[in-house]
Amino acid sequence: MHIFVALFLAVLAALPASAQIAPTEAELRAYGGMHAAAARGDVADIENRIGSGENKEAIDSRHRTPLHVAIYHKQYDAARTLIRLGADPNKLEIDRYDIITIAAVANDVPMLKIALEGGGNPKAITSRYDGTALIAAAHLGHTEVVRMLIAAGAPLDHVNNLKWTALIESIVLGNGGKNHTETLRALVEAGANVNIPDGTGSTPLKLARDRGYREMIAILENAGAK
Repeated sequence: MHIFVALFLAVLAALPASAQIAPTEAELRAYGGMHAAAARGDVADIENRIGSGENKEAIDSRHRTPLHVAIYHKQYDAARTLIRLGADPNKLEIDRYDIITIAAVANDVPMLKIALEGGGNPKAITSRYDGTALIAAAHLGHTEVVRMLIAAGAPLDHVNNLKWTALIESIVLGNGGKNHTETLRALVEAGANVNIPDGTGSTPLKLARDRGYREMIAILENAGAK
């Protein structure tokens, strides 16, 4: 692989996770009201504040709502409470991430379940890459999350603005190891199109062959990839 292509892929491999920015320690110290209650998981305070008419959709400097903050900090009861009391599960923060994508990138299966059951949209187009939670999870090889999103109806063949599908990302942004291979297998078994090429015209099979990912190659060939 050309060195510049390799460097490009290495940079991209780090982007989706780093693009999601959880509240910093300084932000947490500065929070008041609903954001502070969400960060510390104070269900009673959340209930009291919403009952008193406080804005449950208030945003911080990065457009994170209290629900986003609860998701970032794995405050499960707070997230359930906010959703139960009417917080919008499909709000996007400043980098266009929703709670489903945040949970998917964090490989936070319990929170993803809360987000899905609470009305989060697994089909939403999110992030600066015009991607989906499924693409982000496939990129990182989060197989259980991928299976959950597939079961929830996430679009299998969405192409982001990098011209990659979830299936392609499991190849080009992985290392051919178990997690990414099982992610690819899950996508193929669910019916993902194995012949959608990337922006250069390379098919998933070619991309796997170029990298010597034998198990991925076999899965793709058995599915009729060309």
